[in-house]
Amino acid sequence: MHTQTYKIKGMHCASCSSVIEKTFKKITGVQSAEVNYGTEKAKVSFDSSKTNPHDLSKHIEPLGYSLEISATAEEMGMSADEHAAHLGLNQSKKEKLAEVDDMRTKVISAIPIAIFAAFIMVWDILTKYGVVSEMGYVVKEFFHHLLPLMATYILFVVGKPYLLGFYRFLRYGKANMDTLIGIGTTAAFLYSFAVTALEETLRPFINVDYQYYDVTIVVITFIALGKYLEARSKIKTGDAIEKLLNLQAKTALVIRDGKEIEVSVNDVKHGDLIIVKPGAKIPVDGVITDGGSFVDESMVTGEPMPAQKKIGSLVVSGTINTSGSFTFKATKVGSETLLAQIIKMVEDAQGSKAPIQALADKISSVFVPIVLGVAFLSLGAWLIVGSQYLGFSQALSFGLVSFVGILVIACPCALGLATPTAIIVGVGKGAKEGILIKDAATLEKLHKVNTVVVDKTGTLTRGKPTLVDIQNLSNQKDDELVSILASLEKKSEHPIAHAIVNYAQEKNILLSETSDFEGIQGKGLKGKINGTEYFVGNAKLISDLQVSFDATKLNEFTSQGKTPVILATKEKVLGFVMVADEIKTESVEAVKSLHALGIKVVMLTGDDEKAAKYIGSLVGIDDVVAHVLPQDKLEKIKELQSQGRVVAMAGDGVNDAPALAQADVGIAMGTGTDVAIESAGITLLGGDISKLVKAIKLSKITMRGIKQNLFWAFIYNIVGIPLAAGALYPVFGWLLNPVFAGFAMAMSSVSVVSNSLRIKAKKL
Repeated sequence: MHTQTYKIKGMHCASCSSVIEKTFKKITGVQSAEVNYGTEKAKVSFDSSKTNPHDLSKHIEPLGYSLEISATAEEMGMSADEHAAHLGLNQSKKEKLAEVDDMRTKVISAIPIAIFAAFIMVWDILTKYGVVSEMGYVVKEFFHHLLPLMATYILFVVGKPYLLGFYRFLRYGKANMDTLIGIGTTAAFLYSFAVTALEETLRPFINVDYQYYDVTIVVITFIALGKYLEARSKIKTGDAIEKLLNLQAKTALVIRDGKEIEVSVNDVKHGDLIIVKPGAKIPVDGVITDGGSFVDESMVTGEPMPAQKKIGSLVVSGTINTSGSFTFKATKVGSETLLAQIIKMVEDAQGSKAPIQALADKISSVFVPIVLGVAFLSLGAWLIVGSQYLGFSQALSFGLVSFVGILVIACPCALGLATPTAIIVGVGKGAKEGILIKDAATLEKLHKVNTVVVDKTGTLTRGKPTLVDIQNLSNQKDDELVSILASLEKKSEHPIAHAIVNYAQEKNILLSETSDFEGIQGKGLKGKINGTEYFVGNAKLISDLQVSFDATKLNEFTSQGKTPVILATKEKVLGFVMVADEIKTESVEAVKSLHALGIKVVMLTGDDEKAAKYIGSLVGIDDVVAHVLPQDKLEKIKELQSQGRVVAMAGDGVNDAPALAQADVGIAMGTGTDVAIESAGITLLGGDISKLVKAIKLSKITMRGIKQNLFWAFIYNIVGIPLAAGALYPVFGWLLNPVFAGFAMAMSSVSVVSNSLRIKAKKL
């Protein structure tokens, strides 16, 4: 089964997506199809032996749509991801802007005509109530002949998409939003044209003083204006992808045959040596082989301070070199780079559907035929019932107003926009904050989470040993004590030794030369500095030396999960340092914020219970479970779910994979380039747990936005349809003019898109 995403041309409204989706699903060989109006893309799974992209496109071409099909990835020698980036991503904005410019030109030409038509319409209404005097015969005749010409331009030029919608309905029986507008405005135009052309012939039968050219003009102008504002706003909803694409370097300075040459980033190969100068963007992922610098990695880690890079350090594409020059070896190129993965993930998430959207899609798909039925029933009711009370002429006139009004106000455009626009903005905002969301369903599920399960190592803690405490029992300064320890440990390969040496380097403590170095199996090491012999190791080593030492303080620290490293001579203990996996500064604040959201926090760790409980108490965890293996984590999540809790699991995405998969929402703490994008629904770049709080807040804000959008979309229709049908006319004498229906319909779409854009401004 082949799954591919294609860009669709010709989509003008939200209900277009359901028409295309249904058409695809009926094609032999198509297993599934998902069409998103927000991104104007279709994700289709099909059997390539039974159908192909050209065949798919042929099925939707008669309906006015087409798939954008380019040369395949294989033909172009690219991977699927590179090919997707090579295709529409860079051009789609240009195409959309051209489309928006065309809409703008038409709207600008239509607005003066609409103002003129509205002016005449208002004059007529005010004349009826004696507010203004009637127009003179010559003026009235002039307008009588001018309005049909204006209405013809508006209907056949500005309203062309709606006429095509009407035509497709007549020919293929496929109705969408454009169909409703097309039928309504064409009916008003044809009725008015018949009255104009056959005025004297029809005078005995109907009231020829009523014409609806102004309705055709103003309704199409309002809807075209609404469409233009909606299209302009929609470009803003998807700008996260554009910003991510702008992070990519376009070229790379590569050493080939001993020469520096500038090549396109697409031509960089594995193993290429690349020179990066100050201020340049890093083109691909790799490892520094020569030189060093400070690199601004805020786009990956969210950290504002540039990170120091030296030989052996990893560098990531899209990050910016701030000061020195360096050379690095390319290890990941094209679609393998972290930035390419992020772009693909954001794009996929924006194109996916949230479960709540299924409701809107279902309603949209049955809405159009029902509305057509209601409009014709309303017209029939006016003609049959209305004629008995108002006379045929007046009943026909009111019936036509109701028919057009219902078709115009009932367009399900806002309904179809409600979910995708909010998802696009929400996912984009998340990407900007370093929160990568895999799909819309995950974003929706996250707002219901009431329990967060966290792994200790690498999630709450830094995941590597750090020197956290110095206990000095000698007359020397702390720095001198650390200098001796680090000088000896520099020769050891143990992770604890690295922690001590790193601490000394960070504090710029000078190290001394060591002689007669020797490792003591399972206990520590010894060596001479300036003629004095020192011993470094655990309590067992000190006991073997038979040096007196009070171990009570040592026991206090070890119960907290800290590892002691003791420094002694043959005569006495000089002091000891404690090495531990340090708690991240943001962990305490993050747990507080989760509690403020009413979320229970559970910590799972393979560590000793005493140490785990100590860490849990420092961070403020509700429930600590120690001595757990990866499979035990899975069982704990099942147990919480059986209690009816909605569980999010945050882990490092590798050894926590089973638990991440079992959780309602799996959250990978992606640190640097080891981002485990595939293992979880959400990835937090930089491994910052405070982003978990932001992700939950983002989910709540986005879902609130979707619900508000659905409310506004429904309310326009629920209130508008009975009003347009004339249900209130017998009681209050109210009948909704199609002009106001057009305005309400246009504003419903604009209000939905604008409400979605508000998510961008919300503080997480």
